[in-house]
Amino acid sequence: MSTAMPGGHAFDAVAFARGLMDIESTTGQEAAVGRKLAADLRALGWRVQEQPVAGDRCNLLATVGEPQVTFSTHFDCVPPFFPSRVEGDRLVGRGACDAKGILAAQVAAAERLRAAGETRVGLLFVVGEERGSDGAKAANTLPNRSRFLINGEPTDLRLGTATRGGLRFRLHAAGKAAHSGYPELGESATEKLLDGLEVLRRAEWPADPVLGRTHFNIGLLSGGVAPNVIPPHAQAELFFRTVGDADVIRRRVQELVGARLRIEETAFVPLVRLHTVAGFEKAVFSYATDVPFLDRWGTPLLYGPGSIHVAHTDHEFLSIAELHGAIDGNVRLATELLATA
Repeated sequence: MSTAMPGGHAFDAVAFARGLMDIESTTGQEAAVGRKLAADLRALGWRVQEQPVAGDRCNLLATVGEPQVTFSTHFDCVPPFFPSRVEGDRLVGRGACDAKGILAAQVAAAERLRAAGETRVGLLFVVGEERGSDGAKAANTLPNRSRFLINGEPTDLRLGTATRGGLRFRLHAAGKAAHSGYPELGESATEKLLDGLEVLRRAEWPADPVLGRTHFNIGLLSGGVAPNVIPPHAQAELFFRTVGDADVIRRRVQELVGARLRIEETAFVPLVRLHTVAGFEKAVFSYATDVPFLDRWGTPLLYGPGSIHVAHTDHEFLSIAELHGAIDGNVRLATELLATA
């Protein structure tokens, strides 16, 4: 299945996605795929602005007129890279559903709208989503008059009603080194850290009737210098998926372990309530997106093909039928939004 383009030729969304997927773009290494994407969009007839982010990495803004509705997603991926292949009705490979397949569906939808004479749609593709959203933060400084932002992430063709926030901490424990044969001469940082983590594990965290309960994960643990040395230092990295005011969690962590551990906040993404359109299935999503950092691009919606449950895995894939369904869905969303613009 292909999409008609200006000039009468066809746009092959699967081939477009594979052309991007076969170039590694692990976060921080997006330059090469960005250059190809810019060239591909220019070849289609779009005006492409390249916005430097860091080094040779660039965001891309593609327009033909003044966008009122902007499709947006990211073209960085998590490691490890593995190239694309087609298995039956599945497009398999890194970025299939997160988010190069989604990007291809957005381009195809924009092409279909442009072929029908619609010039009020733009394309905003950013770097860095997987590691702090530096691309989105930079893109938010670009002048624009967009009234709606359709952000692409794997939603199984459902419209998001809300996304959880994210709050990360690094906890530091300090001890005193000593020979493990004489533990009374030292002080174990690891034991201090474990005691603090157990307090946090037993704590109650906020809940919301729509978003559900807070998710709390101890993601990384490190410390010590050798098995036969009382550890003088230890640390843990925590991730809270928030459902309400993040300050509640900040205060609670401080109250529970602030006296015994040094607390360092390393990242924060606020939760987002999203716009919806009638006629689409809807859902709440637990993951964070670029949406909070693109608030100058209009009222946000979240929509895309594919499942978050296979994103970031070694078997990432996207149903080709669902990719084409996303083209239709994106066209419908943009058409309804433009009718109100």
